[in-house]
Order: sequence, then C-alpha cells, then structure tokens
Amino acid sequence: MARQKSILKLEGSIGDVSFYKSGGEYLARTKGGVDGDRIKTDPAFARTRENGAEFGVAGKASKLLRTAFKAPVAAIADNRVASRLTTQMLKVVQSDTVHSRGERTVQDGNLSLIQGFEFNVNTGLEDVVKAAYSVAFDRVSGEASVTIDFSNPSLELNQVEGADQAQILIGVAAVDFENNEYEVDVLEADAVSMASTEAVLVQQTASVSANSTRPVFVIVGVMYYQSVNDELYLINSRIAGHLR
Repeated sequence: MARQKSILKLEGSIGDVSFYKSGGEYLARTKGGVDGDRIKTDPAFARTRENGAEFGVAGKASKLLRTAFKAPVAAIADNRVASRLTTQMLKVVQSDTVHSRGERTVQDGNLSLIQGFEFNVNTGLEDVVKAAYSVAFDRVSGEASVTIDFSNPSLELNQVEGADQAQILIGVAAVDFENNEYEVDVLEADAVSMASTEAVLVQQTASVSANSTRPVFVIVGVMYYQSVNDELYLINSRIAGHLR
C-alpha cells in the first residue's frame, strides 16, 4: 500500500496498480492474488472452493432471516449485524453431519447455535429488562408468546433519555432455507410507562401456521418511545432484540 502524493488524485486501475480512497486518504496498491479461474478448477484449491460454497450458504441464510424480521431488525440492529449473523450461520452449516464438505446446509445443521443471538451487540435484552421473563413456542398451535412480570417498571426497565414509554415486541418466523421462503408475524404489547412503580404483567402472542415443519425463530425486543399528544415516537438511542 502506498499513498498518492500527486495533485491529481486517482481512483480505479491502471495496469497492475489499483488506486482507491480509504479513511480520507488516496492510496495505491498492486494487484495480487491467485487467478480466479485457477481457484475454480485447480484441485489444489478444493478446500478453498468448499469453504467459499459454505460461506455463501451461510450468507444467504443470514440474509433470509434478517429479511423475515425486516421491520424489527431495521429498528434494532447494529451496523455489523449482517457479518455477525453470517458468522453464526456458518457455524450452523459446519455442524451439518449429513453432507460432505462444501455441500453442508443450514437446515441440516444445529440451528440452536444461533439461540441467544443479539441483533444489537451493544444492547443485550437482559441489559435492558431486569424483570423475570419467559418466552415459549407451541409448534402444534404455531403460537409464540412472551411474558414479563414487572413489579416496578421504573427500576426494571433501563431508563433512556427522552423516552417515557417502552413496548415489548415479539416476532415469530417459520423459515424454509432450502426454498428461500418464510412466514412471519411481529407484534408489540401495550406500552408500559417507564416511570410507573406499580406492578405490570406484559403478555403478547404472535403466530405462524400450526404444525409447521419449518425451523422456527422467535425474536423478543424492547422499543423505546416518547409520548407526545397521545402519539408514540420511536427513540433510536437504546433498543434491544434477542433471538430465541
């Protein structure tokens, strides 16, 4: 890597030299690496091809799950959620004991490896909710439910500047990774006053088709709002989402 010192700053390629901008600086570097056609055909790169194929499967699965929970993820997720979830999905792919390397799948892997995944790594659900809570899914009915028993919301909900209301959300998705399809339902419970000192029992249920044979994922999150003239406005500074 070299810095460009001329008055004329370049971006692009000339011969074997690539010019680009990074971190406010104009840089240059020579092209390198193995020819792409060789990687695709040379037996010496068989492991590379296998790793690439499985990484692609993990990336596709990560995108599908994030798309299924598009609305809450858009509000909750940090800016590295795609790479973090893909990393976890790759572990799921690698846990497949049915297929050979390079052909392993998400659906035949151990999907419990992504249980507890935080969509916002900076704000874990248990950092935000201090009250006892439970999350359940009934495959026969297709219902996913969350119950949180607040004895004193003012102490058991993490306080956020500008917010005076909090809503617990639950989402459930039945995902078909093989056919790139999903069914999803996301709901929010009634708002809870963050200043309240009285006990509140929060319960909410979302559902997918009964007796689904697809892998099912449940997301639980907390959304913070400011109440103005009986309308709620989302506060983006402190929200959490947790995958079950």
